[in-house]
Amino acid sequence: MLGDMGAEVIKVEQPGSGDESRGWGPPFVEGESSYFMTINRNKRSMTLNLKHEEGLEILRNLVRRADVLVENFRAGAMGALGLGYEDLRRINPRLIYCSMTGFGQDGPKAEHNAYDCVIQAISGLMSTTGWPGGPPVKTGAPVIDYASGLSAAFAVSSALFQRERTGRGQYIDCAMLDAAMMLMSSHLTACSWSGVAPKPRGNDLEYAGVSAYETKDGVLMLGSFRAGQHKRLWEALGRPDLAALSTVADQEEHRELFAAALREIMLTRTAAEWEEFLAAIHVPGARMRNVAEALELKQVAQRNLLHRFEHVPEVDRPLTVPVAGFRFATGGPRVDTPPRALGADTDAVLGELGLSPGEIASLRQAHVV
Repeated sequence: MLGDMGAEVIKVEQPGSGDESRGWGPPFVEGESSYFMTINRNKRSMTLNLKHEEGLEILRNLVRRADVLVENFRAGAMGALGLGYEDLRRINPRLIYCSMTGFGQDGPKAEHNAYDCVIQAISGLMSTTGWPGGPPVKTGAPVIDYASGLSAAFAVSSALFQRERTGRGQYIDCAMLDAAMMLMSSHLTACSWSGVAPKPRGNDLEYAGVSAYETKDGVLMLGSFRAGQHKRLWEALGRPDLAALSTVADQEEHRELFAAALREIMLTRTAAEWEEFLAAIHVPGARMRNVAEALELKQVAQRNLLHRFEHVPEVDRPLTVPVAGFRFATGGPRVDTPPRALGADTDAVLGELGLSPGEIASLRQAHVV
């Protein structure tokens, strides 16, 4: 995300193996995972052995000219290498240093490793997903990974703005568990207030007007919640008696009455017909689509959300990636370069640090890069 907004991003990877997500398939694109290809555009790739003193010194030289350092080692690992925030701020007092871990830098689980699925489990998110009486269910997409990235990008951007005011750098402790809890903010508040943990409801949600229903040919998710929407819906359906019960309190009290009526009515048309009907009366609603169908939506094309790489090194066909969930009137997020092969920019970055071709060759021979 920072690269999409114009930042020069240098991705530092282990020589030989690189970022382990390069192997997180299937599917693979010419030997590298689509997961890696998705999130590594607009980044230069250099390899660097941080277990070698010369490698550490190269990283310190990078830090001297950097605005931001982002790392996702286990808590304490960078400090053990002499690369902790206190170490590096002496080199560059204006440095924004962002640590991304599963559980944060302190607390009883600080040194524990985690992945998206583990955080979904421990945070309680899985306990709220699925069907009543069924087992907890992980969300289909790795939402905690992406939420953690969003949190970090927002924190880094805010810290950069703060630095403009104060002239000082900042340390950011970004935890996946914290990001997961923030995604459930209303659930957490309700649970802490009532002492009752939220339970999964499937697609049969708290309000009948905000639930899913079978149609003639598929499932439709209805989003009629506000009183005006609720009233318009029932008036358009020829039920003025139910339209008269449109306050939130009415919707809570008569939920099963509304749900029973909707289950019967929704079966009279196709999901596409209901989409058109609801749009005409300004009530939210949509047919449930799979991802392939969603990619074909004209609305997605209109928003220029997707970027198509016509040519990616060592890939034999075009590759499409999502860019950002927002647009600027001028400028804004953009994709300039495709994901890079492991270490493709090592020599160039080292050259920019002032190393000669001979010195670079020596580093490569010593397995520093």
